[in-house]
Amino acid sequence: MPSLVREMPAAPSAIALMHFSNRLTYETDCSDVFSSQEAGEVDFVLVDVRGPLAFERGHVPGAINIPTRLLTPEALSTYAKDTLFVVYCAGPHCNGANKAAVKLAALGYPVKEMIGGVCGWLDEGFSLSVEQPAKTPIACEC
Repeated sequence: MPSLVREMPAAPSAIALMHFSNRLTYETDCSDVFSSQEAGEVDFVLVDVRGPLAFERGHVPGAINIPTRLLTPEALSTYAKDTLFVVYCAGPHCNGANKAAVKLAALGYPVKEMIGGVCGWLDEGFSLSVEQPAKTPIACEC
């Protein structure tokens, strides 16, 4: 009897290669963003798509705040259409980054999600920039 892992057979290598390669066109991770920032190779716009209060209480250094609901052609009019946006939200429990990525892609911009969001950033041991210390926990405001 096979293990639960082998109960569903793995995809053939060629199909697995295509699948995992494709995922990397949609995603980046906290470590890659941090390393790019440290190396001074920031060729993307990092966008925290949570609400302003959550952003003020802690965000990834170098990020700008554009809540998902405010991603409009007018708000993005100063960005060239080939600007790569990297979006993040609170973490894996929030789909705000996915919603933002859909909006950006629909507007014709290249976009990637920083998987893990704020939770992933902290899990990696990286610090947040804080403009207003939190007195109470803030729910995701995506």
